[in-house]
Amino acid sequence: MKLPSAVHALLSRLPLADQIPGGPGEQVILELDLGRGVAEAAPNNPIDAIRGLRTPQLRTLVEHLRKAETDATVVGLVGVLPGGGLTFAQSDELRAAVTSFARSGKPTLAFSPTFGELGEGNVGYHLAAAFDEIWLQPSSGLGLVGFTVSQVFLRGAFDKLGVQPEFGQRYEYKTAADRFTRTGLTEPNAEMLGRLVDSLTERLVADVAADRDVPAEEVRRALADAPLTPEDAVARGLIDHVGYRDEAYAALRTRVSAAEPTLRYVERHGVSRFHALAAQLPTPSVKPGIAVIEAIGAIEIGHASTSPNQRSIGSDTLGAVLRAAAQDDHVAGVVLRIDSPGGSAVASDALRRDILQLRASGKPVVASMASVAASGGYYLAMGCERIVAAPGTLTGSIGVLAGKFVVRDALAKVGVNHALIAGSPRAAILSSDRPFDDDEWAILDAWLDRVYDDFTAKAAHDRGMAVEDLRAVARGRVWSGADAAERGLVDRLGGLGDAIDEVCSLLGRSGTTVPVMTYPRPHPLAAFQPPESSESVAAAMALAPAAEGPRLWRLFLGQLTGTPLGRGLAVPGVLSLPPMSLPGVLP
Repeated sequence: MKLPSAVHALLSRLPLADQIPGGPGEQVILELDLGRGVAEAAPNNPIDAIRGLRTPQLRTLVEHLRKAETDATVVGLVGVLPGGGLTFAQSDELRAAVTSFARSGKPTLAFSPTFGELGEGNVGYHLAAAFDEIWLQPSSGLGLVGFTVSQVFLRGAFDKLGVQPEFGQRYEYKTAADRFTRTGLTEPNAEMLGRLVDSLTERLVADVAADRDVPAEEVRRALADAPLTPEDAVARGLIDHVGYRDEAYAALRTRVSAAEPTLRYVERHGVSRFHALAAQLPTPSVKPGIAVIEAIGAIEIGHASTSPNQRSIGSDTLGAVLRAAAQDDHVAGVVLRIDSPGGSAVASDALRRDILQLRASGKPVVASMASVAASGGYYLAMGCERIVAAPGTLTGSIGVLAGKFVVRDALAKVGVNHALIAGSPRAAILSSDRPFDDDEWAILDAWLDRVYDDFTAKAAHDRGMAVEDLRAVARGRVWSGADAAERGLVDRLGGLGDAIDEVCSLLGRSGTTVPVMTYPRPHPLAAFQPPESSESVAAAMALAPAAEGPRLWRLFLGQLTGTPLGRGLAVPGVLSLPPMSLPGVLP
């Protein structure tokens, strides 16, 4: 549904259309305030839109910073940065925008109350290093302590409870079920996680050393000695000044030589009150542009479900968007923005097919991978013409797993017994009442081999690699974006802007201004309108039930209680990222 141009023209004459305070001769200092968090995705329903009114979108921040480079009214940029709250991939995108802004000759200053109080402040400082000047509050510290990764293993507790986890996986790096089936790290898992931490640390050290003009060995020494006092951080050349927020702001005002500069949030500059509201409405298209389509959350079959704290990718929902884009004359090319740990193999394969069909319509599709695009998330990316990832994007995990929990003995301990009557030999293959027999293990193994062979063959085809070469970097292994690029799994390191540039290049329109639009644009009433067909954009906007949260622990609890949550595969999807805690990297 599109609002007629006449309606937009009428609304634009209302008082709401007045610019937010400011006028001729105004001088503006932009504020990049990340204490409110950063949203990766646009709200996909009216309730989420209300919740997110005060949370800026990453894409909006980057776009407005780029525009501010040539805006004569903008005289400087101040960043108010917490120690955490961002992922490493988000920091990479914002750093690029800040660095580009600084090249315009306008001063930039970062202030933080603390980069971690004895704890992790790596990502916040990583972003701050891109600013010309860094201020740190006197009572705080610099928690440049480096990265950690951890996993929890429940096998010992399961043994005591009488729970028997039975899973198969392909291959040794596909460790999503290890927390249930093992009591500690396997050698391949330790190798994979160790390399992830090393890769992220290498990037952190290199970026800080370049930005602060400090030898890399000095940055590594700081990592070993952290947390640092503000005074020590100044002595090491890692920050410039110790002071409070008001002092930092006063210093920037002095640098810009403006008598009374106006402070304005980055996302609010140049946006009228009308446009702030109309941003949620579809706008009439003038000429073909680049559509940014979001693929956020776990991947599942059918329609996407949403809840206040969780989004999912439905094969029917996202598929409808991709099919509509293929037929939309106002879409010249597509950036598929992926932030997903994976999920269903069937849903991922269906969506890859829709991506290939979109490309076959003559419209280039480029993947922009955010914080994580692993397993099923990578399955979507590999179908695109090119893949752009941040250096810190969790990438790959080309592998598969499946299985179940046998809880018969655990339930018997508390006096709960199940009676099961199977009408055919394989009806109870996924029953939690009994373990797999030899024939059933053979069936599971054959199925895992089939899915893995199909996944790797398609990945090799899409990436233009020999199957043997692709499988050498697959085996369920998770890579950083930087390591994935070295191994041919990614074409280019960068953010959403770089992916847009790639689409422009494929369109032969590099260096020209091409309209960029969120697709489909959310509409407050779209969720209540019946779609015309499965190839209508409205099919992607229909209301869906709140997500049950397809997580392993919920399914396990379902098996313990005998609820429907426990039926079927006890995993969120056979193409899922191994669960891990990686502060500052995973959202």
